[in-house]
Amino acid sequence: MDLVHLRYFETIARCGSISAAARGLRLSQPTLTVAMKHLEEHLGTTLFLRGRAGVSLTASGDELLRDAAEIFALVERTEQRILGLEAEEVGSFVIGCHESLGAYFLPGFMSAFLRAAPRIEVSLWNGTSTAVAEAVLARQVHYGLIVNPRPHPELVLVKLFFDAMDLFIATSNDDEKKAAARGKRRKRTTTSTAAADLDAAEHRLRTGRLIYAGRVAQCQELINRLAALGLLPTQMLACGDLELVKSLALAGLGVALLPRRVAAYGQPGKLRRLHPSLPFIPDTICLAYRADMHKTRAARRLKDELVAYGKRLEA
Repeated sequence: MDLVHLRYFETIARCGSISAAARGLRLSQPTLTVAMKHLEEHLGTTLFLRGRAGVSLTASGDELLRDAAEIFALVERTEQRILGLEAEEVGSFVIGCHESLGAYFLPGFMSAFLRAAPRIEVSLWNGTSTAVAEAVLARQVHYGLIVNPRPHPELVLVKLFFDAMDLFIATSNDDEKKAAARGKRRKRTTTSTAAADLDAAEHRLRTGRLIYAGRVAQCQELINRLAALGLLPTQMLACGDLELVKSLALAGLGVALLPRRVAAYGQPGKLRRLHPSLPFIPDTICLAYRADMHKTRAARRLKDELVAYGKRLEA
């Protein structure tokens, strides 16, 4: 149905005559007559009864007039909403990320952003970094926080901050005492002392239990590096996610493979690196979004705030 013809119909019905409607619309009477003929033919009905005093609505015309009011109200609401999306900070968006990355990134970001931009709605989508990238490409997710993303011609990747998959153990009272003692004698530390510390760390790694998240690619990469160096423990405990790995490590069940930021958040000082000379896997955390994403004012605000918050984490 042609909305212009529907608007002509509504004006004729309101004015009570085609001539009066033509004057109001600044159109010729024959133009309106032809338009109504086309509308009646399209609907397969008669809308007006024409007489010397003007026109009156048929039953079909009455029904169409009621619906026309709803149609024009819907069109107006839609226009206002679309104009608002372009000119105002209004909209709904989905942020995707791995659960463990989100656990230390999202609480601080969300609490500040939702207070500052209350008309922007944000929901969350969780999965591996590979799954998040695929969800962004499929337009299921607007912005993805991705670890070590692969370049893609349809994705914009913005580097936010760095991390590393590393080896961690629970901190004991003995560890704290040893750390304090090392601090006092740091100037007297010899090469042989540092080597002894590394030997002790390697021995603990070989003879202990290694806890890791089986679905995280960086864990498998680090395991391969440990195996190549002959440092792989005989006891291996694979878990479903990094949060469980962290909990088991805090319980003292073995050496854990964890991103440094995941090990640190929520439990400061409770986990420590096994040794700085042991292998680790560097990570780059990026913000990803589609290159052809419709950048409304709200979309730009959300993107800018995500980037700014991520950059502050690196500082």
